[in-house]
Amino acid sequence: MEQILDTLLQQDLGEKPYRRIDGDVGLGLLILCDHAENTLPEAYGTLGLRPEDLHRHIAYDLGAAGVAERLADTLGAPALLTKFSRLLIDPNRGLDDPTLVMQISDGLVVPGNIGIDANEIASRIARYYEPYHRAIDRAVETGLAAGKPPIMLAIHSFTQAWKGVPRPWHVSVLWDKDPRLAVPLLSGLQAIPEIEVGDNVPYSGQLKGDTLYRHATARGLAQALVEVRQDLILSPEGQEEWAERLAEVLRRVLAAEAALHAIELHGSNTDRARERTEAHG
Repeated sequence: MEQILDTLLQQDLGEKPYRRIDGDVGLGLLILCDHAENTLPEAYGTLGLRPEDLHRHIAYDLGAAGVAERLADTLGAPALLTKFSRLLIDPNRGLDDPTLVMQISDGLVVPGNIGIDANEIASRIARYYEPYHRAIDRAVETGLAAGKPPIMLAIHSFTQAWKGVPRPWHVSVLWDKDPRLAVPLLSGLQAIPEIEVGDNVPYSGQLKGDTLYRHATARGLAQALVEVRQDLILSPEGQEEWAERLAEVLRRVLAAEAALHAIELHGSNTDRARERTEAHG
């Protein structure tokens, strides 16, 4: 697969599979949205799914792009957002993750991904996955060159219920071992009246090889992932409301936490878990 990938990376791949929002590099903040769109390239059709299935959480994080855009605009921060559905390939997974290309998602078979071979996976990596990650690398290098190592904030959304069980949180912060951004974010959000704030729920921020692991944890950059409940951000008004809330909290955090822009290697709980597994293997 590596040889195939190298060949494809040399080709002209046409339109970029991500979009960039320009902002002030000196702010020291990079906003990411890994699951911004449900778009599939024309050649893939609907991957054999019904069109309505592409408007579900399995295809993208509903409302997340609107929050990320408005947050970037409010703060004047740069942002990167994907332009392809995670059903094609999930940019928030490591290359060795079995869910990189989902064949079954939320109990639904994805016909266009069944039996996918190494050549097709390599093609999707080269055309969609890697250009997005290289764009993040370039943004980080720009910040480092400007003398302001960027903190990273990824914006996602989660469904309001899972298997019929309501999820009570309005917003949640996902994080691994580095507390520099996550802990003050949690404190700031918890200070907002009548807001239920989750801590590493309904998902864990400890995912080996995900976007923040690859670009922030491994490089010693402060980071956190914010999940907003989807029913709260389906409308432009809801997206604006949550972008304003996040912006207010982030302004205070950026002003008060000088250590945010230091390069500190805190490591990952996923590394420790792997070490335990190997020790008892």
